[in-house]
Amino acid sequence: MPSGKPDYSRAVACRCVKTASGKEQENRLLKYSNLGALSHYDFENILNNRISGASEKQELYKKVLDAAKAFAADPQGWFILVGPSGSGKTYLAAAIANERIKQGHPAFFQTVPDLLDHLRSAFAPGSEMPYDELFDKVCNAPLLILDDLGVQAGTAWAKEKLDQLLNHRFIHELPMVITTSISVDEMDERIRTRLSNPRLSHIYVIEEKASALQQYSWSKGLELQKDMTFKAFDSKRLNLPLEQRHNLESAYQVALQYAESPDGWLIFQGVNGCGKTHLASAIVNYRYEARKPATFMVVTDLLDHLRRTFTPDSKVSYDQLFEAVKTTPLLILDDFGEQSTTPWAQEKLYQVINYRYNARLATVITTCSSLDEIEPRISSRLVDPRISMVINITAPDYRGDKASASNAPKKPFRAPPKKRYGEG
Repeated sequence: MPSGKPDYSRAVACRCVKTASGKEQENRLLKYSNLGALSHYDFENILNNRISGASEKQELYKKVLDAAKAFAADPQGWFILVGPSGSGKTYLAAAIANERIKQGHPAFFQTVPDLLDHLRSAFAPGSEMPYDELFDKVCNAPLLILDDLGVQAGTAWAKEKLDQLLNHRFIHELPMVITTSISVDEMDERIRTRLSNPRLSHIYVIEEKASALQQYSWSKGLELQKDMTFKAFDSKRLNLPLEQRHNLESAYQVALQYAESPDGWLIFQGVNGCGKTHLASAIVNYRYEARKPATFMVVTDLLDHLRRTFTPDSKVSYDQLFEAVKTTPLLILDDFGEQSTTPWAQEKLYQVINYRYNARLATVITTCSSLDEIEPRISSRLVDPRISMVINITAPDYRGDKASASNAPKKPFRAPPKKRYGEG
């Protein structure tokens, strides 16, 4: 005891009892926390294992880490972490919980799918904890960490329980940590309005979610396109007549100019093997080398991908993929007109074309068809000189002698000459 008159009216724990009591309290808090294997995650491990170098992604993670430390010191409001799987959201959320436990404060960690399963099982007669007691524990936890919000089954019951939970904590302004792999803007309206409330919520995007399409590299199945560069394109095929050589050289120059600054639509028309796909792929390779986004899709493959999104094991939803195709900054549609002409396929392609036409998004299309063979509501957009330049390649199939220049469409559309592509 400190020097001076001792106070015999109260009991004072000695240091060894305080240490034992602290350990017991920490163990109780850990048991309450439901962290399990995540109980060893802390800020120091994150700093050593995840932060290195000076890339933009690592710098962003360091800023979010600093914000997480500040929240752990004084939890106020809702701390929301957004990022794809593997970005470190759960690690940070668990580190916040462990830091609170070290400070002697309770924190309750729960993944959303597991929480809903526990609530369902609480109705069973042999449940360890009645439903009302469990739901009250979650609703009123001093600090609640909800991991993976948005991946739960979207049943009416699940939505109702989550809405009740979030609404309770919103009204009472109870602190929370929430991790999610989907954008807050994609969530149900009632959840979105609470999570995006600027007075209570602080949203941190650890890493932008990857697009439903590969925009900066070739996807599997398109390995041949990697070698289709401008350098590898033979625009001076000596076995061709002079007129066809000039035509090929002109198509090459237009494609190269377009690759430097994509603007409007570029339509390559000609027989199989004339060089359309090579030039379209060269544009993509040029953009990739400049670290600019571009999306190359064979039209038949695109329709197959859209159909597959309706299967239960699809990793991306139909809406996500279709939206990505419509809005990608530069879209290359290869072999337009070779797809099956079902009403569904026609409607999907029209929706893509019409959206990009109205939004004036850069688009490259290759086709073996004469434009008057394409559905009128699509072809009328392809030939609009205000946005589109149509290049008819008259060269024959360079892969064999079956095709000849006479196979090229006999009535090609030629856009008015322009000083620079996209002007006028």
